[in-house]
Amino acid sequence: MSRAVHIRAPTPAGARRVFHQSRACATLLFQVSQANPIRLFVTHAWDTSDDYLRVFEYLESARNFFYRNYSTPEKRPGGDKEALREDLRKQISPVEAVIALSSLYDTQPDLLTFQLLYSQANHKPVILMKPFGARREVPKAILDLANEVVEWDERALVDAVRREARHEETTRWDTIDFKLD
Repeated sequence: MSRAVHIRAPTPAGARRVFHQSRACATLLFQVSQANPIRLFVTHAWDTSDDYLRVFEYLESARNFFYRNYSTPEKRPGGDKEALREDLRKQISPVEAVIALSSLYDTQPDLLTFQLLYSQANHKPVILMKPFGARREVPKAILDLANEVVEWDERALVDAVRREARHEETTRWDTIDFKLD
């Protein structure tokens, strides 16, 4: 049995259009805007490392890209290991995507692995950033927990976030201007 939803739309002679959900072939996408920013979490170990800050430099330099940061590395909770994990769960739960810093694996492998496992368990897509400036391979332990792996490139990062968080098509063409002499 199909369910009909009545939608008032400007039509000739004030007629009503009926939208049948059973016949819908596409879903409406919620575009990124200032009123509807993408909710992000960037992995951390309660400090603002160079890589952590660099992610926000890249996000801020992107045109027409709006986000809200849910990670709070400056507010380390008191308590034991479980209190720290509970605080991370609260930071990750409301987000649409997680940006994981592979450099965190060098110093805090258990903490990074916990953040990625919790993200995956809650169906939060993980965008893994390769090590910055180093020609090292990403450890397989965290590579398997990522939905997408990107280089340190502002455009690649923003496109990955749009794809993973909002399922937006991000195909862009580069334009090269040159003069023939």
